[in-house]
Amino acid sequence: MAHSLVLSRTPGVASLLSAYAAGQYNPLDVVDSVIVRIHAVDRPEIFTLRLPDSDLRARASALEALLKEEGKAVLDRLPLFGVPFAVKDNVDIAGLPTTAACEPFSYTPDVTAFAAQRLLDAGAILVGKTNLDQFATGLVGTRSPFGAVRQVDFPERVSGGSSSGSAVSVAAGCVAFSLGTDTAGSGRVPAGFNGLVGLKPSLGLVSKRGVVPACRTLDTLSIFAHECGRRLARAHPDR
Repeated sequence: MAHSLVLSRTPGVASLLSAYAAGQYNPLDVVDSVIVRIHAVDRPEIFTLRLPDSDLRARASALEALLKEEGKAVLDRLPLFGVPFAVKDNVDIAGLPTTAACEPFSYTPDVTAFAAQRLLDAGAILVGKTNLDQFATGLVGTRSPFGAVRQVDFPERVSGGSSSGSAVSVAAGCVAFSLGTDTAGSGRVPAGFNGLVGLKPSLGLVSKRGVVPACRTLDTLSIFAHECGRRLARAHPDR
């Protein structure tokens, strides 16, 4: 299969899945487009860590092999097939450092956060971990040693926080959706500042296992996307 399509920006979740179903895109094309888009956006402060390009292409190749083997049935079995996403860097991913934007605090977990693992199991492609106000305590996106995250269209303005990198990674078209956290606005504020849907699920609806706490009784994982839909919900049929 030839791989020559380069998208100007990463489509939303629903658009991307529809294009896969129609045979218009393949995961390697999408991953290559993500890599090109991240370089074009040139916002190094968005990510605290990006997976190597070779890892992204290996994940995409594995998904393509499944598509060839199973046909379109794999799109039902993996409801987030080939969808690139990012996670806030207070969410554990096995083998990658969790810093919470504080490098002296950094540790490398052996187990991926429950919610993030469900997304991976649903076929999503992890692109990297995103910047945040340190320990998820802030609403502006500037309190990080990895740099102040700027609003997607107006770099002289703040992005909102604390899930600043998660919001801008989606708004800039680097990924289709992302995970952040929301305790007292950390998901909804940067979503509003950058023209996104920012969902704070009801407390207890989505597992917080593997998330660095800011306030255990109020913390939730949050979701950033360009649209609402059922595919992300299908990746989390239970806790």
